[in-house]
Amino acid sequence: MEYLIYSAPLALYIVWYLVSRSRLKRQSFDAQKEALEAGLTEPASLHPAIDYTKCIGCGSCVNACPEQDHHTVLGIIDGKADLVGPTNCIGHGACAPACPVDAITLVFGSARRGVDLPRVSPWFETNVPGVFVAGELGGMGLIRNAVEQGRQAMAEILARRPRGEGEELDVVIIGAGPAGFSASLAALEAKLRCVTIEQESLGGCVFQYPRGKIVMTQPAVLPIVGKIKMTLTTKEDLLQVWIAAQQSTGLQININERVESVTPSGEGFIIKSAKGEYRARSVLLSVGRRGTPRKLGVKGEEQSKVVYRLIDPEQYTGQRVIVVGGGDSALEAAASLAEAGASATLSYRGDAFGRAKQRNRDRVKAAVGAGSLTLMLKSEIEEIGVETVRMRHDGKVVEIGNDAIIVNAGGVLPTEFLKSMGITVETKWGTA
Repeated sequence: MEYLIYSAPLALYIVWYLVSRSRLKRQSFDAQKEALEAGLTEPASLHPAIDYTKCIGCGSCVNACPEQDHHTVLGIIDGKADLVGPTNCIGHGACAPACPVDAITLVFGSARRGVDLPRVSPWFETNVPGVFVAGELGGMGLIRNAVEQGRQAMAEILARRPRGEGEELDVVIIGAGPAGFSASLAALEAKLRCVTIEQESLGGCVFQYPRGKIVMTQPAVLPIVGKIKMTLTTKEDLLQVWIAAQQSTGLQININERVESVTPSGEGFIIKSAKGEYRARSVLLSVGRRGTPRKLGVKGEEQSKVVYRLIDPEQYTGQRVIVVGGGDSALEAAASLAEAGASATLSYRGDAFGRAKQRNRDRVKAAVGAGSLTLMLKSEIEEIGVETVRMRHDGKVVEIGNDAIIVNAGGVLPTEFLKSMGITVETKWGTA
């Protein structure tokens, strides 16, 4: 009788475990097949590289991934852990410490797709002493990680602050995205003499996201403010938190000011912008990787109706809008415009969306099915007129009516800007 009492729970546990593993294997296989068929095989940011000679297939990494409830990222294939949804990995890095046999290394890029990154030390300093990098420019696309890097980089700058007062600033922060905003608050908290410069608006790359985009799935901790207890946070909600934090702390940010050069001078740097000149002992680069938007290079592109990001879809309601691009930002923009009542067209030179996430492809498919979005694959704009656009579509020249064009063709990385400062840029091919 005692044997039955103790063995029954064990038997139930074994059954539950086997059923769970079977379900996980099936989900993993389906996710991997879907990613391969769609060509979604290249992770965009920090991601795990798994040593299959060490992996024991325990699934600890799968359970540790914070994104797993929202997207399939890691799975079990043939008894081993695998990155089955590469484009869904956004760089939490929680999988590596969760592995009991150290089979996971966090890396950038892959053997097929290299990623250019500035060389930085563990304390975020580049090969140019006094110049630091935090956030997306260093490969950290995840907002929570970028916020933490900004805080840590500023702690290092504070620790190196020389005694005594000088005429120069302690630090100039370039960029007010997640890393730059966090660093600015940390500098304010430490009473550092600091100027933050942002070429656009508070939020940096986050400000450029389409309306309603989910930008954060895990809480983050901001200096002075404390923990942002928000999950599945939209762009608007997060920006409101930042605006409130800026107002409550009195943090000053020089917006709409573009930095033109950073030059060593004595024991510090001269930072020149379109509006002035600053002297500082240290510089923190917290700019995005997008850099300058990539243009089409066609006649008529200089018109005001051509823009390079979508801010508010509703401003285009009732208008004829062409979105150019095949990545997530293009698909998100096209679907949002269609949903907002615009007469939207999505133009892409390829014959399939090989870089876009499934949820964005589903939105586009639904909009096309509803008749609110026209899809033009294998198409390119040749000339932009005042009320029309001439395009080459599947080998034929067509002309369509047009009120606005949104180009989401990626951006030119700020590699030349970094090199002009003497910063070493490395290409990562699946390495740490």
